[in-house]
Amino acid sequence: MSDPVNLSVEDGIAFVIIDNPPVNALSGRVAAGLRDRVTEAAADPAVIAIVLTAFGRTFIAGADITEFGGDGPTVDVHAVLAVLEDCAKPVVAALHGTIYGGGLEVAMACHYRIADDAARLGLPEVKLGLLPGAGGTQRLPRLIGVAPALEMISTGKPVTAQDALNLGLVDRLSKGDVRTVAARFAATVARQKSPPPRTRTRTVIPPAPSFWDEAAARIGKSLRGLPAGPHILACVRAAVERPFKEGLDLEGQAFAACVRSRESEALRHLFFAERRAARIKDIPRDTPTRPIARVGVIGAGTMGGGIAMCFASAGYPVTLVDINEAALTRGLSTIQGNYAASVAKGRLAAIDRDAALSRIRTATDYAAFTDADLVIEAAFEDMDLKLLIFRDLDRVCRPGAILASNTSTLNIDQMAAATARPGDVLGLHFFSPANVMRLLEVVRGAATTPDVMATAMDLARRLGKVAVVSGVCDGFIGNRMVAGYGREANLLMLEGVEPARIDKALTEFGFPMGPIAMGDMVGLDIGVKAAAEAEKAGRGSDDPRPGIIAKRLVAAGRLGQKTGAGLYRYEPGGRRPLPDPAALAIIADAARELGIEPRDIDDQEIVDRCILPLVNEAARILAEGIAQRPGDIDIVWVNGYGFPSLHGGPLFHADTIGLPKVLDRIRQFQDRHGPRYWTPAPLLETLVAEGRRFAELED
Repeated sequence: MSDPVNLSVEDGIAFVIIDNPPVNALSGRVAAGLRDRVTEAAADPAVIAIVLTAFGRTFIAGADITEFGGDGPTVDVHAVLAVLEDCAKPVVAALHGTIYGGGLEVAMACHYRIADDAARLGLPEVKLGLLPGAGGTQRLPRLIGVAPALEMISTGKPVTAQDALNLGLVDRLSKGDVRTVAARFAATVARQKSPPPRTRTRTVIPPAPSFWDEAAARIGKSLRGLPAGPHILACVRAAVERPFKEGLDLEGQAFAACVRSRESEALRHLFFAERRAARIKDIPRDTPTRPIARVGVIGAGTMGGGIAMCFASAGYPVTLVDINEAALTRGLSTIQGNYAASVAKGRLAAIDRDAALSRIRTATDYAAFTDADLVIEAAFEDMDLKLLIFRDLDRVCRPGAILASNTSTLNIDQMAAATARPGDVLGLHFFSPANVMRLLEVVRGAATTPDVMATAMDLARRLGKVAVVSGVCDGFIGNRMVAGYGREANLLMLEGVEPARIDKALTEFGFPMGPIAMGDMVGLDIGVKAAAEAEKAGRGSDDPRPGIIAKRLVAAGRLGQKTGAGLYRYEPGGRRPLPDPAALAIIADAARELGIEPRDIDDQEIVDRCILPLVNEAARILAEGIAQRPGDIDIVWVNGYGFPSLHGGPLFHADTIGLPKVLDRIRQFQDRHGPRYWTPAPLLETLVAEGRRFAELED
């Protein structure tokens, strides 16, 4: 195994070079290498200064997360950073790429920092439920002040190189080779013979007395449920009020507590699951991809317009086709409005908006797709319509063009069979709003070729999406599971639980919105139409209970937010759900007709009734090979359905509860409500019998 840190000396400048691909993560071996090479350079009389740099596309991009939560590195990182900071010779960090987490903590222990003008610097540990653990909470306030340091640490947002210079986090920017500039700078400061400045000796200007209470309220709100929030505040405050060593000790204790927390474990699970999801088990990573230069989208409605925005924003020319000019005009107006809102909120520069809009052209004829490399249909969820579209696309699109459907439930294999090129067909299920939501279900048909799948996964990465592979089934991964979530919410209402109580129980569990309010937001008519389509295709249910409430509300013109009333009522122009006796009366009438008696149900049953069907159905999805791995399912539900990330997804949550408890609870519901919906999945029973967890089914 090669040494991840090397040393070379040129004209009195020692270059300590990190070489730990792919992102030079700060592992135990890298930390030990830094200690040894800097010590070696400091003892060399020919060396007047040291430049710390890195090979590859980035400086240290963060700590090695695989070493968290286990035995961890055997190297004392604080001692390593003390070697840098205590060095009698100037130590200059030459920074390029992404200098995150442990990488920035290493840089702050150096005497000077020179950054490439394209670099980005940050402490994103909070996104994993952690706080900086190598002195970041103590050195950053000493360099840039309390308020900006607390902002960086508590939000995890990186800053640009220019912002870092303005804050005092770096000493100089480089437009050329940062290593060369750092070497010249190091030689200059070495000749001055002044003692190197040490970050730990800097004093921090105390903020106003009211600052801490205001910061506590702000962090408590933004990091609700994360143990890291109070720890971050306490550690940054220690940088102001305690000696450096005491602050380091407090930070170490806080970091250890956060690493052990269930919330951080869940977030780290999602971090790794997202990276595994990008790999298709039976397709080699070096599988060639097809070039995608131009993209076509069918349908200028909400989904089609959002998909067009995804590609246009990523630099792809897009042809948007709809049935007539009026539909295109409406669609373009919505797209322009969405871009205008992003500019107004400061999320997008006007020049980038104009560039994206210039990439979108419109047409009313599929002949406009003759030069497209990929065409995605986003028409209504009607199989007959989609089959017609695919036949037409097969006729007009060039050989080798990929044909995709944005369907959320329908059979991709049927659509592929309508063409003479089934290998070129797949599902690309974007989530609404497509220009915002990160999740993309890549649905692999029986005939979809490996290079088409590889192209889709690569394309998702270029679009900034989190792609998860799904096999073909009704609803794929996410919507197949959501059926049980929604079903139980509806049955709970029939059993006497008011909509607001159901939503409150689920939002307290961590969902951003409860299932009842979500149904109103999406539109109750959407679900009713989907159920009608399923019935037409022979996939309908003979149980009237789950769908009766929505059907009756829709029949009464109560479609949800868009009509001002659904299961809740809404003030004109408002979106806050308000209790509505009229909706409760409709629910009560339906329950009486079905012979369902109201009963007392506590909040824990509400949560279990809605969450455990997700786990049970996910076990079936895994057993059938629809999903590749448990983590993929967790990624779908966290990124597409708002499952609380602090619980790590349905299957991580089930592992955390304990699968024996999950199985026992499902069997309790089976005894009470019958086997129709509560028969345990065989895989779940097998895992419990073998004393195993879902996590053991990962790669």
